[in-house]
Amino acid sequence: MTKDECFFLGKIVKKYSFKGELLIKLDTDEPDLYENLDAVFVDVRGNLIPFFTESSQLHKSELLRVKFEDVDTEADADALIKSECYLPLSALPELDDDKFYFHEIIGFTVEDKNFGTVGSIKGVNDSTAQSLFEIDRNGIEILIPMNDEFISKVDKQNKTIFVNTPEGLIDLYLEE
Repeated sequence: MTKDECFFLGKIVKKYSFKGELLIKLDTDEPDLYENLDAVFVDVRGNLIPFFTESSQLHKSELLRVKFEDVDTEADADALIKSECYLPLSALPELDDDKFYFHEIIGFTVEDKNFGTVGSIKGVNDSTAQSLFEIDRNGIEILIPMNDEFISKVDKQNKTIFVNTPEGLIDLYLEE
């Protein structure tokens, strides 16, 4: 299993008990979907290692209290603190047609109501206050906010996202 076949679930932030229990800070809007996990992949020095869970439950909304098999001491738990946790992409719940996961729209075409074909999505920048589509148009990067007001339709079947951006937004990137 590689990181390309997985999604980031969260990070182990601290120990919960002296019996090897850990707290994972989940990176999700719906933590309750991940309350009863059978196993997670933990990044241990660059390798994804499967850890099977004896028990797991939500703790203070976005924290998951987990007890892994064979992690029975504080020392075992200490070795995993700050490790990132992953799940296979197949574990992601299905979304409605108008919603999407960032990884699944890479390669989609963006069509703007006024401008026409903008280009192909090469990534999503979610490090800013508002996530941005990173679109490649013949080697020029165009950034469009992933704003519900701009996105008019998501056509997963034809791998196209239709947007209606403010006039002149796309042209800003194309002026020399």
